[in-house]
Amino acid sequence: MKPEKLDAEAIKAGLAARPGWALLTDGQAIRRAFRFASFVEAFGFMTEVALSAEKLDHHPEWTNVYNRVDVTLSTHDAGGLTERDFALAEKIDRAAARRAAADLK
Repeated sequence: MKPEKLDAEAIKAGLAARPGWALLTDGQAIRRAFRFASFVEAFGFMTEVALSAEKLDHHPEWTNVYNRVDVTLSTHDAGGLTERDFALAEKIDRAAARRAAADLK
């Protein structure tokens, strides 16, 4: 079953619930950049996100350079943003928050 593309109002609500994420100018994807203490932390974050993405059957577009991970989310078969993107964004935010909390200890 093809996921349903969100309308502008639903996208606005989704972004309000996910601070730090930005809508791309074409309105078809959201993006967020993350920085970590080291490459190992960034790679651990990506590994955790990969496991969540696989469970959701929804995979991010991302790049990694040393301690930085840039993530873009869109549902290509729907031609834009769906609930799946915001569900994965929530999992990504939680994974990043756990690493930030670990750095504070």
